Amino acid sequence: MTDLGYDIERTFDAPRDLVWKMWTDPQHFSYWWGGTAVDVPLESITFDVRPGGVWNAQMVGEGWSINWVGEFWEVDEPEKLVIAFTDDASNPARDTFTVVLTEHGDGTHMLLQQRGGNLTAEQYEQAREGTASFMDAMAERLAEVQTS
Repeated sequence: MTDLGYDIERTFDAPRDLVWKMWTDPQHFSYWWGGTAVDVPLESITFDVRPGGVWNAQMVGEGWSINWVGEFWEVDEPEKLVIAFTDDASNPARDTFTVVLTEHGDGTHMLLQQRGGNLTAEQYEQAREGTASFMDAMAERLAEVQTS
């Protein structure tokens, strides 16, 4: 396995426990996963948020869909999640998201790392760009939740 992957750092204007919920509550996850260009039907999401617990979600675009599957490898609420995932359940290879949340003033700093070595450098760059758009959608959801 190689050390291919990417890091995204982002500071959100929201408390850490709320950012944690964005990752672990299907109601929030369905809003931001995939960004604004796709739908993630709430009924397609299952989360068993504990070490070894599984998760599933379907991302639906115009004329296509992706079925994401994976496991929660590490759960240290509200500081750290390690989530394994793939869009090909028949392939045992998994990439991981490691999410580290730290309090930053009144907000939350997030370090997100995708690793696994299952993609090419070009594919990881495309994944980084896509995930960055997911984080924009997460920021929108955080703002919406805090003003409602």
